[in-house]
Amino acid sequence: MVAPYEAVSSAEEIEAAKQQGIRFVQLQFTDIMGVVKAVTIPIHQLEGSVRHGTWFDGSSVEGFTRIAESDQYLMPDMRTFSEIPWSNGTAARVICDVFTPRGEPFAGDPRYVLRRQVERAKKLGYIVNMGPELEFFLFRRGEDGTIEPLPHDQAGYFDFSSDLGTSIRHDMVDALEAFGIRVEAAHHEVAAGQHEIDFEYADALQTADNAITFKFTLKAIAQQHGLYATFMPKPIHGINGSGMHTHQSLYSIDESRNSFADAESSYGLSPLAKSYAAGILAHARGMISVLAPLVNSYKRLVPGYEAPTYLTWGRTNRSALIRVPMVSPGKSIEGTRLEVRCPDPSSNTYLAFAAMIAAGLDGVEKGLELSEPVEESLFEMDATTIAAKSIKELPGTLGEALDELEKDDVIREALGDHVFSHFVDAKRAEWDEYRTQVSDWEVDRYLEQF
Repeated sequence: MVAPYEAVSSAEEIEAAKQQGIRFVQLQFTDIMGVVKAVTIPIHQLEGSVRHGTWFDGSSVEGFTRIAESDQYLMPDMRTFSEIPWSNGTAARVICDVFTPRGEPFAGDPRYVLRRQVERAKKLGYIVNMGPELEFFLFRRGEDGTIEPLPHDQAGYFDFSSDLGTSIRHDMVDALEAFGIRVEAAHHEVAAGQHEIDFEYADALQTADNAITFKFTLKAIAQQHGLYATFMPKPIHGINGSGMHTHQSLYSIDESRNSFADAESSYGLSPLAKSYAAGILAHARGMISVLAPLVNSYKRLVPGYEAPTYLTWGRTNRSALIRVPMVSPGKSIEGTRLEVRCPDPSSNTYLAFAAMIAAGLDGVEKGLELSEPVEESLFEMDATTIAAKSIKELPGTLGEALDELEKDDVIREALGDHVFSHFVDAKRAEWDEYRTQVSDWEVDRYLEQF
């Protein structure tokens, strides 16, 4: 059993929040799909919640429990306590861990799934650092107020004069930093209406908390501007989709250094980093349904739109699944890391991080050897050349990805039986519903012709 953080009530912190006018606290957690849920309590109940938990009915939450097992309780992690910036100073939030009536961490809590992998790395002597880049679209509504994929602007990569989202991103950055998330950069992305805001890396659990906060914050700020923000991977045909490129490295606790860095090695990667990367590549097909969990995700993972489809690695090759970013001039080699490019922002960040850590650590524990890098664009190679190089591809559909997940014992064990079974059942239902639909494209193409 993984012990939760030490739940120490901060009476001073709670009293200070009361003095500032905070009246309500949202106790937040996520379901298996990564949707943020919350139980709201008056702030005078918070100290009791920190000490004893707050009970709730888990039977109505996606992938949690059956009605006969519905009682669960939330334990606030006060390290995540923060005022909600758009609440006019009246509300705060705190992220919680979910427990069973027996006082055990709930196996279906995505945050607990990630905690287990973080603890596994710690036992091996490492802290896992993560840094995701979440892309998103800002859309305006249709004339009748309906939600449609209508880009807010027609700007492109790093455009400024035609970028109508500049002031909105400023408000988003302000809100994120009010939550304690240190933003590094914000800019327009390649596609019309597409944007990216990058924040500083941290240990895996804190970063996953930040990513969950990031998504609901951006949606709230966009709504204030009469727009909506979506993390749907491929909302518009024919243009780039949104990814969640995830930078990761292992920090040695005993040696107080980045264990991925080796100045004498090609690409600056240590043997440990290479084995970790080999583990990611070995389990990429098995974990892609967790990293890219929607039917729509596989319309992003196609050649030609800077999304990786081939199980290769390199430095300048953006068609590769793993990229080794250059370390900025003047910065130490301690910045060495791997960038895994296949996840998308619709994923549950806790589960996505847990799956990648499990895959990488499997490579480390087994001493897997990394294949040779590929720097040529695989999108420009013909099928014969790719086959001759024995390069494998990611699954092309959610259905195929789920087949691969069911065959991968490492990823299944990382998720745990509870999350695995509920996730697969939900995603099989999604895939079956999609594949039996008759689309407008089919009607337009076939109805008159046949």
